[in-house]
Amino acid sequence: MTKTILITGSNSGFGYLIANTLASNGYKVIGSMRDPQGRNASIANELKAKGILVVDIDVTDDESVARGVTEAIEAAGAIDVLINNAGVGTLGWQESFDIEDFKKVFDINVFGVQRLTRAVLPQMKQRGHGTLIQISSILGKFVLPFLGSYNATKHAVEGLAENYRVELSQFGVQSLIVQPGGFGTDFGANLLKASDKAVAQSYGEYADAPEQMWAGTEQSHDLEDAPDPQMVADAVLKLLETAPENRPFRTTVDGTGLNPAIEAVNQATENAMQEIYSTYSMDNLFQLKQS
Repeated sequence: MTKTILITGSNSGFGYLIANTLASNGYKVIGSMRDPQGRNASIANELKAKGILVVDIDVTDDESVARGVTEAIEAAGAIDVLINNAGVGTLGWQESFDIEDFKKVFDINVFGVQRLTRAVLPQMKQRGHGTLIQISSILGKFVLPFLGSYNATKHAVEGLAENYRVELSQFGVQSLIVQPGGFGTDFGANLLKASDKAVAQSYGEYADAPEQMWAGTEQSHDLEDAPDPQMVADAVLKLLETAPENRPFRTTVDGTGLNPAIEAVNQATENAMQEIYSTYSMDNLFQLKQS
C-alpha cells in the first residue's frame, strides 16, 4: 500500500528535496508551505505538476495547522508519515537575542513541531501505525558559537522526539530523528538576527565575529567538493524503505567527516537510555508494537 507523507517546509531546502525524492519513488506526498497562492506560487505549481498535493500551513499558527492537516487527511484519506522539516536558523551573540527573539525561533522550530505532531497523532493512534520524522541537526547534540538559539531549539526537538519514541511505541507510532550536518541550502538566506545590537558591540573587536564565521561557512558550501544536500533526502528515503524494526532512532547525515564523532555521541546516549529504562523495567518501550 502506498504511504502518504506530509512534509512541512517543502518550498525550499531539505523539504523541497525530500518531497521530490519521495514523490519520484512512488510515495503519495503532501507538501506544506506558507502562502502557496502568493509568494510561493511558482514552487507550489512546480510541485503540483509532479503530483504532489500542496497545502497551506503556517507552523506558527494553530488554526492554520489544524486547517491544513484536515485538508491533507480529507484529500489523502490518512497521513502515514509526518516529516517535520520547517525551521529557521539564527546568527549572533547569544546574549544579544532577547526573549522575543527566542520566542520567535522556538515558535517555528519547536512549537511548530509540537503543533503538527499533535494534529496528526489522533488518526495515527486510531489506526495503530504511523511514523514521525524530525529533521533535527548535528547541532541537536553539540553546539557551535553564534548559533545559540538555533542550537537550543534543536536540542529541544531531540528531547521531544525521545519522549514521543517511548510514549508512542505501544500505539504503533514510531518516532525518528534525522541529523543533517552543514549543507549548502538556502538556510543562510533566512537567518534570524539578534535584536539587541548594543550587546554585540559590547564584545568590542570581536563584535562582528558571527558574521565573519558565517561568511567562512558559506564559502565552504560553495566549494566544488561540498556535500550535496540531496544526501539528506536520500537518507529519509532509505529510512522509509527500511522495515520499522530495523530503523535507527537517529540517522546522521554529514559530508564533512563529522559522522563518526556525532554517531559516537548518539550511541553513548542510546546506551545510557537503554540502561536507564532497563533499570526501571521500561525497556519494552523501545520496542515498536506493530499490528
